[in-house]
Amino acid sequence: MFFGAVQLGLMAACVVLFVPMGMAGWHLSRNKVLFFSGALFITLAVFIHLIPYFPSFFPPTPSLMFQDPATSSCISSLNDVVFRPNSDGYLWDWDNTSNSRSYGCEFQKLGRVDVMDLLNGSWVVVAGDSQARLFVVGLLDLVLGADEMELIHGDLFKRHSDYHITVGEIGLKLDFIWAPYVANLSDVVVEFKRNGSYPDVLVMGSGLWHMLHFTNYSDYGVSLQLLRDSLFQLVPVRRKFEMESDSDPDSARGMHLFWLGMPTLINGLLNTEEKRAKMTREMCDAYDHELYKSKILRRDGGSFLLLDVGMLSGKCGADCSLDGMHYSDVVYEASVHVMLNALLIESHQKL
Repeated sequence: MFFGAVQLGLMAACVVLFVPMGMAGWHLSRNKVLFFSGALFITLAVFIHLIPYFPSFFPPTPSLMFQDPATSSCISSLNDVVFRPNSDGYLWDWDNTSNSRSYGCEFQKLGRVDVMDLLNGSWVVVAGDSQARLFVVGLLDLVLGADEMELIHGDLFKRHSDYHITVGEIGLKLDFIWAPYVANLSDVVVEFKRNGSYPDVLVMGSGLWHMLHFTNYSDYGVSLQLLRDSLFQLVPVRRKFEMESDSDPDSARGMHLFWLGMPTLINGLLNTEEKRAKMTREMCDAYDHELYKSKILRRDGGSFLLLDVGMLSGKCGADCSLDGMHYSDVVYEASVHVMLNALLIESHQKL
């Protein structure tokens, strides 16, 4: 069939080329310049006719995508936070000194009204271990009042359990899914695909439980690669990479994906001998290396933007830690604001 089309194209090209040239030669034999000009024009027209039949000889020019350097720089500087002691513990803010990476990015600490406006009508899913649960607390602190937080505190902190809430005032749906292992995170992704519905914002993070109960960084790396592969099967994520159009606007909308990094562990403050023996600085470094090697993070070509709790908790220091693993609210509040500002940048919003 292909060769038949080629033959038909060649036959048409010959007709287009030689018939007009013959006629031109008869009429323009006394004007060679005009004759050769006409022949050149007709030859170029023939080549244009032949291009569709020989795509390998005429490769299309690749489209270029330009990214605002300032936007890219600010996204990579979102975790550039500093902590300062005060009478109530610690305060945090972005480092706005002139030599800092975040200088000029105009990151914002958002109040309740701004957060409610940003997340209005959104579905947010946070999946992970106790670090993810504390992240949810930090997010809800910005959405709910103190009295409302007091009412939900018991359900939110039920040991090893999921938590779901809908903030009817703004139509925000927030799901916390207890998923202490990366394999549990992969199950969450599979469930999204099975149901065909996807959250607007997905925050995931895991590693502490695996380090404590398996202490096998290479196995952790394999599970991260499996998560990366399963994540790519989600329609919104695949659309992002393939740039495909879809007639269904609900399935084509993008997801905002964030990876909640592991905190800096302070070995001397860990509350059991098993934790102190297994969760060493060297083991933490090995687990972090597997995270980067898995290429699951956006900085390495993956999908997740890193919420660098390791950097944030390390800057806050030992005085911010409750047990060498979990940190005071200020660390998780900062990580929530990192996410919110990323959403502002990527959705091109101003509050």
